[in-house]
Amino acid sequence: MTRGVEEIFVRENLKKDLFSGRRLTVKLGIDPTSPDLHIGRAVVLWKLRSFQELGHDAVFIVGDFTGLIGDTSDKEAERLMLSETEVKKNLKTYFAQAFKILDKNKTKTYYNSSWLKKLGFKEIGEMAGLFGLHEFEARENISKRLKEGKRVSLKELLYPIMQGYDSVSVKADIELGGTDQKFNLLAGRTIQKHYKQVPQNIVITGLLEGTDGRKMSSSWGNVINITDDPNNMFGKVMSLPDSLIEKYFLLCTRISQDEIKKILEKNKNPRDSKIRLAHEITNLYHGTKLADDAKENFISVFQKKNAPKDVIEISINNKDVAMVLIEKGIILSKTELRRLLQQGAVTHIETDNNLVDLNYLAKNKGTYKIGSRRFIKIVD
Repeated sequence: MTRGVEEIFVRENLKKDLFSGRRLTVKLGIDPTSPDLHIGRAVVLWKLRSFQELGHDAVFIVGDFTGLIGDTSDKEAERLMLSETEVKKNLKTYFAQAFKILDKNKTKTYYNSSWLKKLGFKEIGEMAGLFGLHEFEARENISKRLKEGKRVSLKELLYPIMQGYDSVSVKADIELGGTDQKFNLLAGRTIQKHYKQVPQNIVITGLLEGTDGRKMSSSWGNVINITDDPNNMFGKVMSLPDSLIEKYFLLCTRISQDEIKKILEKNKNPRDSKIRLAHEITNLYHGTKLADDAKENFISVFQKKNAPKDVIEISINNKDVAMVLIEKGIILSKTELRRLLQQGAVTHIETDNNLVDLNYLAKNKGTYKIGSRRFIKIVD
C-alpha cells in the first residue's frame, strides 16, 4: 500500500482504520480535461484498485462540474474554462477506460454535477469562510504567479471547495491524489469537519513524467494513453529517457519491487530493461498476446530495420505528395512535413537514405519511415 506513495495524512489514523476490519470508502476524482486517460492518471487508479482488492468500497468520480472550472494546482497560468460541450465530449468513455483498471462490479461511479449544481451561495459562502486567502496564496504555483504579476482568478479559489464537497457527498474515509493535489485533498478534511463528518485520510502518490521528461500532461502531448494501440504504447515507452525506467516500473506496473530490482541488476543495457517495461505496461492494458506482438514488431522495425507488417500503402500517381500524406492522416500539415525533412526524420528504408526534399519520395517506390513511428509504402 505504500508503493509509489509520497505522503499520508494521517498515517496512524489510516493504519488504525485499515486494521479495524471496517469497509472503508475510498474516493478518487478525475476531471475530463481531455478525451483519454493516460498512464500518469492510472497511477492513482491502480492504487484505488489495490484498496478494492483489500475489500474496500471504491468510489470513482468523473468531475463533469469541476471540469468546467478547471484545477490550476499544477499550472503556471490560469487554466481556460472548458465548455459543457467540451466536457461532455471528453468524458464519453471515461468510465469504460477506468474499468480497464478497476473492477466494474465493485466500483461506485458518480458525476459530481449531481450534487455541486445544487449548491447555493449560502453553502458556498460557508465553505469559503473556512479558508483564508493567505492559505491559498501560500501554494507554490500561486505564489509564483502572483510574484510574476500573472492573473489569479477568483474561480480558482473555488476549486478546492468543490473537490472537498465531493468528499462530503460520498462520505469518503480515504481520498487518493497526486502531489499536485495536496491543497485540494486537505481542503476535503476541513470541509468534512464543517459538515460533522470524520475527516478523510489522504494517500498522495508521486507524479509521473511523460515521454519528454516533463510532467505527463495531455496539453503537452507527452502522454502514453491507456487507449493507445499496442504498437504505439510499446513504442512510446521505448522512447522514454533511461532515467525514468525504474520509476515507471514502480508506478506503472504491478511487478514486485524485488523483481524490479532483479531486472535492473540483470540488464546492463537500459534498452533491455525498457523492453521488459514496455511489455509489462502493454500487457496490463492489452493482454499478453498483443503485448508479445508489439514487442516482436518493435524489434523487427527498430532493431532489425524491417518495415512493420501493417504498413500503410500509398499511391502517388503524380499527385501532391504532401497532400496525399495529409489525406491519409500520416502528417498533420505541410509545415510538419518540412520540419521532419529538415530534421532528417524521413528515411527510405531500403536504401537508408534520409530525404531532404519530396522529389525522391515522389519518384521512388519502397518503404519510408516518417518521424519516429510512422511508416508508409509507396506502391506507384
